Amino acid sequence: MRAAINTRYGPPEVVRVEELEAPTPGPGDVLVRVHATTVNRTDCAYRRAHPFFMRAMTGLRAPKRTILGTEYAGVVLAVGSEVTTLAVGDRVFGYCEGTFGAHAEQVVVAADSMIARTPDGIDDATAAASTEGAHYAMSAIHRSGADAGQRVLVNGATGGIGSATVQLLSVRDVEVTGRLRGRAR
Repeated sequence: MRAAINTRYGPPEVVRVEELEAPTPGPGDVLVRVHATTVNRTDCAYRRAHPFFMRAMTGLRAPKRTILGTEYAGVVLAVGSEVTTLAVGDRVFGYCEGTFGAHAEQVVVAADSMIARTPDGIDDATAAASTEGAHYAMSAIHRSGADAGQRVLVNGATGGIGSATVQLLSVRDVEVTGRLRGRAR
């Protein structure tokens, strides 16, 4: 299996593609053939280990995780013996911050992690790119307690997190004002 790896911190040039042994799913895991992934701000921050305090999470001298990638979409190749929610051949997408590994042809993720079947009509590239912003948006929405009938200002409503926040609040019947480039709209 080919994977993009980085064994030291630095600019994009520290990443190289290598042939590695394919991962094996454990009893509660799913093996996914990655058809689409992204390089997002989380990946870039972990690759650079910047600001420096991030090394407390990423590894002091060298990266703990050498295959980055948090967003993916693809097809289930294998499931562990305890997995009942997904099956071989299912089209799936997900988010694997912390465990990483999506910058490879195959990734193993826990069946109870942020993984779901890809809805019909959604291509892999769209599915893969939909998770990071929505993940952070949902976290902010839950912490804010925003609910139907309330009014909320989303400062920075055009980025990945901001646009996901606007959409997720809208389906909750929250009145949203989006602030774009310093102006309320």
